[in-house]
Amino acid sequence: MIVVTGATGNVGRDVVRILAEAGEQVTAVSRQSVQPSELPPGVRHVRGDLAEPVSLRPALEGADALFLLVAGDDPQGILDLATAAGVRRVVLLSSQGARTRPDVYRHPAAFEDAVRGSVLAWTILRPGGFASNAFAWAEQIRSQRTAAAPFGDVGLPAIDPADIAEVAAATLTKDGHTGRAYELTGPQPVTPRERAAAIGAALGTPVRFVEQTREEARAQMLRFMPEPVVDGTLAILGEPSDDERKVSPDVERILGRAPRTFADWAARNIAAFR
Repeated sequence: MIVVTGATGNVGRDVVRILAEAGEQVTAVSRQSVQPSELPPGVRHVRGDLAEPVSLRPALEGADALFLLVAGDDPQGILDLATAAGVRRVVLLSSQGARTRPDVYRHPAAFEDAVRGSVLAWTILRPGGFASNAFAWAEQIRSQRTAAAPFGDVGLPAIDPADIAEVAAATLTKDGHTGRAYELTGPQPVTPRERAAAIGAALGTPVRFVEQTREEARAQMLRFMPEPVVDGTLAILGEPSDDERKVSPDVERILGRAPRTFADWAARNIAAFR
């Protein structure tokens, strides 16, 4: 059995679906209750909160593998429970920033350290920016056909969460990934201006890009992100390192195909912007 935490999120929902379609026994864990119709047939749901590791015990009993998000402040507690329950493999969804900017992304870096120090067979996934971050534009595109962001001409290879989910499912079920840390990116850098244009193309109507100042973007981000993370994120968006700009081959190595483009993501999710 495979336990998937964050099972109703952008990545976890697809991980659950892919595993269930492959015939795996799956336990979906989320903080909120879900209706059976929201899950694939045969998937068990357990309410649990990574901030309270003991709440995961009912989900972990009898499990072989765990898909783990970076959430809560006690990764060791989660891993100890998993080990005691008989889990043998853990796949951690971390962040590229844990490697490129560990002084800022201390939380995922701490989870990585705990996973590497565990007795479990581990794999670490380090995606860069998510294509789905463009959902932040949904309301302004629906109402004004505009998209605002800083650093309009700085490109980064954002990844489609669906690709992360496929990689996660592969590393949870196939051999050869133990002790590996994979960088997950899209197929090419795409600027915010180009992302707005891709959404406009999928809509069939232009989306006007509005470039924010760094200060405007910072004030907006501080409403829902801690200050150190805001400043680290702005540094990546505005002055990315060579590593953060680089396209990784890991998605193609694992899945045997190129990662999906941002335009692919926009076309599949265009209903959110209509």
